Amino acid sequence: MSRQRFDAIAESRKRERISVDEKGRRSELYANNVFNNERMLQYLTKDALASVQGAIFSGSKIDRKIADQVAESMKSWAIEMGATHYTHWFQPLTGATAEKHDAFFDLMPDGRALEKFGGGQLVQQEPDASSFPSGGIRNTFEARGYTAWDPTSPAFVYDTTLCIPTVFVSYTGEALDNKAPLLRALSAVDEAATAVAKFFDKTVVKVNATLGWEQEYFLVDKELAASRIDISLTGRTLVGHSAAKGQQLDDHYFGVIPLRAINFMKDLEVECMLLGIPVKTRHNEVAPNQFELAPVFEEANLAVDHNLLLMDVMDRIADKHHLKVLFHEKPFAEINGSGKHNNWSLATDTGVNLLSPGSTPMKNLQFLTFFINTIKAVDRYEELLRSSIASASNDHRLGANEAPPAILSIFVGKQLGSVLDELEGVSKGKLSPEEKTELKLNVVGKIPEILLDNTDRNRTSPFAFTGNKFEMRGVGSKTNCAKPMTILNTIVAKQLQEFKKEVDALVDKKSLKKDEAVFNVLREYIKTSKRIRFDGDGYSDEWEKEAKRRKLSNNKNTPQALQILTSKESLDLFESMGVMSEKEVAARQEVELDAYILHIQIEGRVFNELVYNHIIPSVIEYQNMLIKNVLGLKEIYGAAHRKLTDGQSGIIEQIAEHITELKKQTDAMTDARRKANKLTDTHKKAFAYSDNVKPYFDEIRMHCDKLERLVDNRFWPLTKYRELLSIK
Repeated sequence: MSRQRFDAIAESRKRERISVDEKGRRSELYANNVFNNERMLQYLTKDALASVQGAIFSGSKIDRKIADQVAESMKSWAIEMGATHYTHWFQPLTGATAEKHDAFFDLMPDGRALEKFGGGQLVQQEPDASSFPSGGIRNTFEARGYTAWDPTSPAFVYDTTLCIPTVFVSYTGEALDNKAPLLRALSAVDEAATAVAKFFDKTVVKVNATLGWEQEYFLVDKELAASRIDISLTGRTLVGHSAAKGQQLDDHYFGVIPLRAINFMKDLEVECMLLGIPVKTRHNEVAPNQFELAPVFEEANLAVDHNLLLMDVMDRIADKHHLKVLFHEKPFAEINGSGKHNNWSLATDTGVNLLSPGSTPMKNLQFLTFFINTIKAVDRYEELLRSSIASASNDHRLGANEAPPAILSIFVGKQLGSVLDELEGVSKGKLSPEEKTELKLNVVGKIPEILLDNTDRNRTSPFAFTGNKFEMRGVGSKTNCAKPMTILNTIVAKQLQEFKKEVDALVDKKSLKKDEAVFNVLREYIKTSKRIRFDGDGYSDEWEKEAKRRKLSNNKNTPQALQILTSKESLDLFESMGVMSEKEVAARQEVELDAYILHIQIEGRVFNELVYNHIIPSVIEYQNMLIKNVLGLKEIYGAAHRKLTDGQSGIIEQIAEHITELKKQTDAMTDARRKANKLTDTHKKAFAYSDNVKPYFDEIRMHCDKLERLVDNRFWPLTKYRELLSIK
């Protein structure tokens, strides 16, 4: 009989509350550990400050002399903050972050020690790139990789290390990370959106994409999590019967936050404040032990960095509180999984949200321009956008009751839908004075009033307009936001470029006034992007049939979803916008497919271990006890024992049947895995794992979960759902 489960339960029940010092007002703590504008004003010379701010605002280069000044100032500040080391903090294609720490330490020729950190060390480092996934971008002899400082994301001190956000590129110059393509996409959307924004306000110089993510996660006692090899190795429970009480009563959602969880949150928020992560909202989510944290909106690149940093910090703080954070999109069956909704918009340097209507018809025309162009972009590249949220773990969540379906559609609401329908009826060419008045006063002018009651009531929509932003709901809780943000900003940039060309052509060649030209182009976009708009139930069979009729993609698994990346249209898009080369796109597809294969492969191996080393031995031990009981009763009562042992015999037979099927299915899965492993083509191998290996998982799980219900609680080796989901 396994003792690990019961020892873990006993240990979890002894937990004492860890007191938390919240250290004063949030506003006083905010960004104390960040080398931001306030610190730069204190530590940098006037020239150095102007150079760094120019790099942040316009992307201008910082020369070596200035870099030396910045490095010296940054080092002085960091050492005052208690830092002993520095690191280039980057985002390799693993989906996580990476860092290599070097000390502020060197020796003089005479043997004296000193703290040293120069411009060269700030601007560029050379970590060994050989073990990071590259998708075939570089050969083994070209394994060097370079990290280069990203001044648009401020350095920060975490623990005793100065962390410098950087991009990561190969020896031959290709991006080996998620940040470099994101920065290129943000530059592209800045240029394209600024050009269009100038139609309405000539003073606009820059447009930033903004992002507000909503991080969902589960908290589990550390000992209980460690008692489950599936949680430890895959981040989710591969087996486990649902608890009698899960989320049925909705009593956890927005309920009183459990003491251990609230103390974890308080500790986490203090650390976030110091690191400049503007967390604002915390609450219980729907499933037991599921929670959500959300920040104030930020510029997209900084928001991505902050989300990655947050997940690292969450792991550390959770460990301090004897907890384990589960970021897996579906760690528990039969209850809600976790997402990371990405709320996206565009904002000008003049302080205007381009997806928010204004007080005049012209401002509302500006809103409609960016609103409709976004819809058009998503319609044209819906399959590519779907690929950005594809992963082995998110496949479990998409299409479940708490998550949007794999079919991408846009919710705009009935009121805005009516506005678009009216705009669709605009005359082609020049507008009569009456049409202009009707449009500006009775259609466009009423948009602010419409949006007052345009709250999003459709939670099944993958891409919803929610008042002054679009909310991309399919993003998984583990996902690096850089991936969907790179594609979303790239496709919107491309669409805005084409929009400007069409408007300019109507003005120049057809002699239309600017607002008439804008209305004419928007009218055509509304017509040609109608198929992507859907306000109904995303889970219904009818919608799946309707989506097929509309020729919307329905890629239900990762290998299917990733195929679009290397299509001619996708490659042309990335190349034309300067976001990624064909080589960089193909490398990412290869890396994502390989990651999918490895995740399913690891889960298959864990299933083997669970079945053969944990479940079958424990079940047989209990079965033997029942057999001994039956034989004992037979010895006492003879033939009459049958009436007394019907129950025991029935359980023995059920156990035997499930064990037989469990072994059969596990062995078949193992054979399928071996066959898949022999394939050398990554694409074929990924489909083999998806189509031939993964389907066995549900069958294996079903038999394991049936056995859990049959076996004496004392004999079951794995910590159960009711125990894992009971933090108070």
